[in-house]
Amino acid sequence: MKILIIQQRYGIGDLIIFLPYIHAISKKFKTKVSLLVKESSKASDLLSNDKNIDEIIILDKDKDGIKGFFKLSNEIKKRKFDKVFIFNSSLRYNLIAKFSGVKSVFQYPLFRSKDNLVLSAKIFTENVTGEIVSTEPNLDIKSIDKFDKNIKHIVLGISASGLTKRWNIQNYIRLAQELKKKHKCKFYLAGGINDIDLIRKFKDSGVDDKCESFERLTIKETLPIIKNCDLVVSNDTGFAHIACALKVKTLTLFMDSPVMTYGKYSSLMEVIEPVGEKNTTVHDTLGSDRISFDEVLAKSNLMLN
Repeated sequence: MKILIIQQRYGIGDLIIFLPYIHAISKKFKTKVSLLVKESSKASDLLSNDKNIDEIIILDKDKDGIKGFFKLSNEIKKRKFDKVFIFNSSLRYNLIAKFSGVKSVFQYPLFRSKDNLVLSAKIFTENVTGEIVSTEPNLDIKSIDKFDKNIKHIVLGISASGLTKRWNIQNYIRLAQELKKKHKCKFYLAGGINDIDLIRKFKDSGVDDKCESFERLTIKETLPIIKNCDLVVSNDTGFAHIACALKVKTLTLFMDSPVMTYGKYSSLMEVIEPVGEKNTTVHDTLGSDRISFDEVLAKSNLMLN
């Protein structure tokens, strides 16, 4: 049996959140599954060792529009899938699946405009598998070298998809300074090439002359580093969600994104919201200046102990 799963959302966090449902479908039908995903999800890096995955098909720009409709249909058709599971309410993907000759098409209700990302995926998957599915994600990676356990290894997720989702770098520098007063620490800066100025500011602060940064690494190369760390303190960015899937304790700062969607699916994720918010942070909360430093420090120390 050949199965295709369509998950068209852009983010790394989105892919991580969908992993339990991808795995549940694979296990239910006792076969590896193929994924149709965006390049920006970094699925190729994240899932290269996943035994449930057969093929990753990239949903790139040339599959948009009318010409893209037929191009994507042809790509699906030549693979001769028996079933397709569509994790959205789009008529376009429904028609593409049927035009491709897939006999069994499972999908969210068409034209649904609003849903809870986690709840909708969970209900959909439980309906098609007939089984209860945990929301906890899991990433499989190759064996790794253990870090020095006499040191607290801490990832600081300084990157973000926008300025309104980013805690000021000076706060991260101060956090590192305070944590070093109680723990012997080494810090890892989770950021990309676009975060080079932030990385430079942290390194120039002198808080940790042995800190490492991720800007020259692929996502795949960061996985064993994150896996070996004791704690991740991060803006709501892909690295926070990766850490949860690698079973690392994570403290995620929600300033301008929906905490009830992206912050409540894993028991390993603790969240901090702006002062005055309680399970209410969403897009346009614009709360980066209202994240309590004292709360971040206190929770970080608690999670490290």
